[in-house]
Amino acid sequence: MLVGAAAIPSIGYNTLPVDSPASYQLGGAYQPEPGVGVVARDRTESAAQGYYNICYVNGFQTQPGSRKWWKKHHPKLLLRKKSRLVVDSQWGEVLLDTSSKRKRKRIARVVGKWTKGCARDGFQAVEFDNLDSFSRSRKQLTMANNIAMAKKLVRKAHRVGLAAGQKNTAELGTRGRSKIGFDFAVAEECQRYSECGRYLAAYGPAVIEIEYTDYSSSVFDRACASHGAAISIIQRDRQLRPSGHRKYHYSQC
Repeated sequence: MLVGAAAIPSIGYNTLPVDSPASYQLGGAYQPEPGVGVVARDRTESAAQGYYNICYVNGFQTQPGSRKWWKKHHPKLLLRKKSRLVVDSQWGEVLLDTSSKRKRKRIARVVGKWTKGCARDGFQAVEFDNLDSFSRSRKQLTMANNIAMAKKLVRKAHRVGLAAGQKNTAELGTRGRSKIGFDFAVAEECQRYSECGRYLAAYGPAVIEIEYTDYSSSVFDRACASHGAAISIIQRDRQLRPSGHRKYHYSQC
């Protein structure tokens, strides 16, 4: 039985349990921390039995290490400017080209297969990362391009029985829910950048906030004091290391 999950028969997927702390495990799967009810893991990992599981999928950029696969199988879906690949320099990921309806359809076909795999593997929700890739596209993409792409991905998720989460991109405001159809949000560093109010306005308690340890812990403390009673707020090490690693860190309000 899912911890805190409430089924919605008319839609066919389970909503995020808003009264359960989250464990954010993208750096590797491990036994969730005590008291946790929600677990987020990469799509290549197994779902955690007895928890509400969120499947991480990179919906707008290539994952580190997957560039060769994309170049071999879908080279025309990689964003280019003057024939050169457009790369997210922070992570070394190539942006996917969401600029046309035809390309969005082809990207959705690829990402949709991964999303279907998440459902098959026992996840209850999916988060599509790098919705804000347009901001790193050297003006090759627009927010409207990515909104149109996100709509397709959310529909794919709902069709296979998964709730869909908005990952970051606070500038969408309420459009994430009202226009795209996201069901909840995963907001990294929203306290640090004074963005939490936008997510709360759009999703109410259906928000997971993640702050990190590579800046002042007072940011996490302020978040807990401000809205820790309303949403799940956790503090993690930047690399999201598994428990047992000497640099692992996890705190919750």
